[in-house]
Amino acid sequence: MSIGLIGKKSGMSRLFLEDGESVPVTAVSVCGNFIADIKTKEKNGYNALVISKTKKSNNLKKSQKEFFKKVNLEPGSLAEFRLDDNIEEVFEIGSHLTADVFEVGQLVDVTGTSKGKGYAGVIKRHNFSMQDATHGNSLAHRAHGSIGQCQTPGRVWKGKKMSGHMGNEQKTVQSLKIVHMDIENNVIYIKGALPGFNGSEVKIKPSIKVS
Repeated sequence: MSIGLIGKKSGMSRLFLEDGESVPVTAVSVCGNFIADIKTKEKNGYNALVISKTKKSNNLKKSQKEFFKKVNLEPGSLAEFRLDDNIEEVFEIGSHLTADVFEVGQLVDVTGTSKGKGYAGVIKRHNFSMQDATHGNSLAHRAHGSIGQCQTPGRVWKGKKMSGHMGNEQKTVQSLKIVHMDIENNVIYIKGALPGFNGSEVKIKPSIKVS
């Protein structure tokens, strides 16, 4: 099954496995996931599920309010997850999805928005090396080197690694293992760190690199 869920990052902890190994995990709450729309290959050109996670918000547009009213669901965040063309399961709009969509030991891809770090220089942002602390270098210890070219093309290449806004970007961490699940409380424990701050939304879907 290739259904995904929208979760809320609840923070990091650790779990002890049966052999005594300590595993760092991130707890993700997946409460309030419902099927808001179903896209089919005949109508839309591909198969997908639009999942809604209930969320209090006062910034909904009129079109969004009408959409949730039409499908008889509480307003929330939306995310689309593609389905396999050969999937045979029948879905219904309004169906409640819980953590048991996944299983312990399964590998998943998690997408979220990384923490914003503000304006950062090239050393922090791109891991550049510092310039000399001596030998005549007075004011450029943490500055990047030359960014220009020769007379041809005589400009700075687009995409050059320079200082700028760091973080606050969509990031996907692939092939993370589900270590434990609390089905009763709809909490998934995923091994390792996930992008974003505690309380931010993440999208969980089966890993695309599973052989």
